[in-house]
Amino acid sequence: MSLTLPSLRSRPAAGFAAAAVAAPVRGKWWSRDEAIMGTAIHVELWHEDAGLAKRAIDAVMAEMHRVDRLMSPFKPDSELSRVNREAARAAVPIGAEMFGLIVRSLDFSRLSDGAFDITYAGVGHLYDYRQGVAPDAATLQRARQAVGWRHLQLDAQARTIRFALEGVRIDLGGFAKGHVVDNSIGILRRMGIAHAVVAAGGDSHVMGDRCGRPWSIAIRDPRDQKRVVAVLPLQDTSISTSGDYERYFERDGVRHHHLIDPKTGTSPRALQSVTILAADGLTSEALSKCVFVMGLSRGMRLVESQSGVDAVVVDATGTLHFSSGLAAAGRHDGGVTRQ
Repeated sequence: MSLTLPSLRSRPAAGFAAAAVAAPVRGKWWSRDEAIMGTAIHVELWHEDAGLAKRAIDAVMAEMHRVDRLMSPFKPDSELSRVNREAARAAVPIGAEMFGLIVRSLDFSRLSDGAFDITYAGVGHLYDYRQGVAPDAATLQRARQAVGWRHLQLDAQARTIRFALEGVRIDLGGFAKGHVVDNSIGILRRMGIAHAVVAAGGDSHVMGDRCGRPWSIAIRDPRDQKRVVAVLPLQDTSISTSGDYERYFERDGVRHHHLIDPKTGTSPRALQSVTILAADGLTSEALSKCVFVMGLSRGMRLVESQSGVDAVVVDATGTLHFSSGLAAAGRHDGGVTRQ
């Protein structure tokens, strides 16, 4: 089954390909792909000046590397790793960028009643998706005691963070990519770029359009990477997709994937993928994680409560659901077609 919304309001998506159209007479599309932050990075932009286009792409890739050095849980010299090593023993001074992201994470934790929680890393690090390793029940139960966003103690005046318990650790993977995509779009705008897409794995932002036509955004089938379940013609928005097919292994018929419910320490199984459309990548990425953990009913209520946010959800049976904003757009433009 696939869904096509003929013409939606100005906004884009994640984990997809933009439909090629003829470029203007003057100017050219420029693109580059790299692997940074443990994911595929794609930058594509249009400009008349080849030198400026190259410098713009260089600047975006440099920003990706900068945020990776700062927030990677795998680099021992990153600021995030230092926090995880030291914050259970004493308050750790951190930079304004990291502090601001942690504050925003707590906002999403409150909004979602804990479905979004950067301390999930206390159990998340026990899984090895490449080797197919999951913690046993006793290990998981012990580790869950250190999971909970209320274990984070922030001092805004001193700009420090401290953990209330030993064993607490944080991971900003829940929205660091959305953050760096936002930063990258800001860089491109300041450099005079008007039409571009920046993608970091399942998190993307489309700026402008394909020079006269919208970007055609395809959301993949969670169970068949060669198929799509929805195509959205959009522009000027951020889109994030969270799916149970990104990093996972199966054991005894159970799929263990990287999206962890902080309250159980295990992978939710009610949904296969969640795509969120929002004004910025920080919001779209965080909400895609919230909805995936919360499930269809609670998750959609959260989406509907947020201004300027829409969602496309594939549930465990493969059935497609979309928020009222997308449904209304489809009806306004002649209805939704299914194949």
